[in-house]
Amino acid sequence: MKEEEINRCQIQEWYPKFKSVSIRTLIHELPESFVQYLFDDSGIILPESVFNEDAFPNRIHNLEEEEDYQVSEGSGDEAEPSEPPSFPELEMEIKESIERLGGAVFPKLNWSAPKDSAWIAPSGTLRCTSFSEIALLLRSSDSLVNDLCHAYDSCSDKTLSRPPSFFLALRKWYPSLLPEMEFRCFVKDQLLIAISQREVTTFYPVLLEKKNDLKTLIEQFFADNVKLKFESENYTLDVYVTRDGRVKILDFNPWRAFTLPLLFSWEELEHNLQDEDHLDFRIVESRCGVRPGLKTAVPYDYVDTSPGSGWDQFLRNADEESRRQADS
Repeated sequence: MKEEEINRCQIQEWYPKFKSVSIRTLIHELPESFVQYLFDDSGIILPESVFNEDAFPNRIHNLEEEEDYQVSEGSGDEAEPSEPPSFPELEMEIKESIERLGGAVFPKLNWSAPKDSAWIAPSGTLRCTSFSEIALLLRSSDSLVNDLCHAYDSCSDKTLSRPPSFFLALRKWYPSLLPEMEFRCFVKDQLLIAISQREVTTFYPVLLEKKNDLKTLIEQFFADNVKLKFESENYTLDVYVTRDGRVKILDFNPWRAFTLPLLFSWEELEHNLQDEDHLDFRIVESRCGVRPGLKTAVPYDYVDTSPGSGWDQFLRNADEESRRQADS
């Protein structure tokens, strides 16, 4: 993997070229002060909003109701609370873009979207209607650490520890998008060798009926719109198929690196799928085939199943409760 291959997958690099076959997106270069705010790991401190917008609109703002949360004098904690940062110019630009995109967007940095922090948002999704909501998702995300610190770690010619500039892509929010219609395409030596259902934590019976048609649509779209236009030889491509049979590009990702192979393994993608005449298209074909461990819209502790992890503890508690009910 070369640095240039990683760089081509940044949304500000590929989107202008594929704008006509992607979803509507507005891109902002982030000031270094906001990048440093994202680097800061001192907790979730939201920027002060020039429009008095709040990512937590229902939280307490009445001073009398906050008395129980005050640190009393002489408690030993005399530290003055730090002033929240403010990014008025960026906030105004983002507010304008949100309005241009219909009032709701989902955010993405150069490579990644903060899918792992959707759980903290009031809506439980990546849907944002304000700068404060975007800041909350970005600041709460562990997956964005890759963009900030580790994007080039797998490069054989690594000279950079981070990109010179960071960008925030605001993508129009479409509430009618169906998760089962998103697919990841694997391209090796500029050949489309495999396609996987993207949302692999759920079984969608409709995909069994449409599998052959979807395969043909995506294969033709790749040949007509991507193969001769994207410069890398090896990469992955995420696409969405609309109800009326159009294919839209959602994202480009580097081959291997930090990209999930979903219903494949990287070993078989590297060595076993080299037949130009056969395109392997995989979907979850039964409830037994789901991959719950690949759910990304929850904290890592609830994906990790190792001893002591959040998910491990949850399973232990569930087992104990089942035993108590059985004994009662």
